[in-house]
Amino acid sequence: MKKIIKLGIPKGSLQNSTIELFKKAGFNIRINERSYKPTIDDTSIECLLIRAQEIPKYVEQGILDIGLSGEDWIQETDADVRQISELVYSKTGLGKVKLVIAVPENSDIKSVNDLQGKRIATELVNVTKTYLKKQKIKAEVEFSWGATEVKVPDLVDAISELTETGSSLRANNLRILDVILESSTKLIANKTSLKDSWKRQKIDDIALLLKAALLAGENVGLKMNVEKKNLKAVVALLPALKKPTVSNLYDSNSVAVEVIVEEKIVRDIIPKLRKVGAEGIVEYPLNKVIY
Repeated sequence: MKKIIKLGIPKGSLQNSTIELFKKAGFNIRINERSYKPTIDDTSIECLLIRAQEIPKYVEQGILDIGLSGEDWIQETDADVRQISELVYSKTGLGKVKLVIAVPENSDIKSVNDLQGKRIATELVNVTKTYLKKQKIKAEVEFSWGATEVKVPDLVDAISELTETGSSLRANNLRILDVILESSTKLIANKTSLKDSWKRQKIDDIALLLKAALLAGENVGLKMNVEKKNLKAVVALLPALKKPTVSNLYDSNSVAVEVIVEEKIVRDIIPKLRKVGAEGIVEYPLNKVIY
């Protein structure tokens, strides 16, 4: 009987970024709008498109072998799963999201202590209740089916809401009182599935490739030609994952230098490299970085 890994892909806000991440990792996933079963170009993987909120429990129950969901929903469902890898990406970029307590800008609630006896709306009821208990605050926490920002102040006094940039909160004239938790996407696995040696190896391989694709998204490759007399000065400017690769050119007075650097610093170091003698500088994108 052919071995299969059942993979949960989060439906909704993380859907597109997850599919793009898998593409960079080497897996092409296609979604049929009429089906909850996306296709993937790996015959040993079967995909199911499921809301991130539900994935932890389905993984715990063994309906899925692995899945991607946020730390927030893993805590909310109290799912007994194994966290294989942290994958720091979100709907709009390579970052974490925050679960925050927020109130209207003109609210008399100035601190978390002022929430005593108030009403709070959220999708993450259990996480919010746990937070309030630690703060020794008694408040009414009710489940919100969505559009939580618009419920204050007419329906509730405050909200507990996930945010990436805070732009939606600001647009609704809300201010943050406190951060309950920071959440990132996690690759989680069923504990029984991990006892199967084939599945364990397949899961580890998938995790490796996803991490490599994420790391590649934060870095670029640089290559350049350098006269040997300038090599030391050039190398001193290169904050590499590993030591740069240096190889001889046909012209014995020069070498080729190749290195991986963080994309965010490239604009700063390229002019400096040029000043100390680097020539023919080429920047190129990466698909995967493993180190």
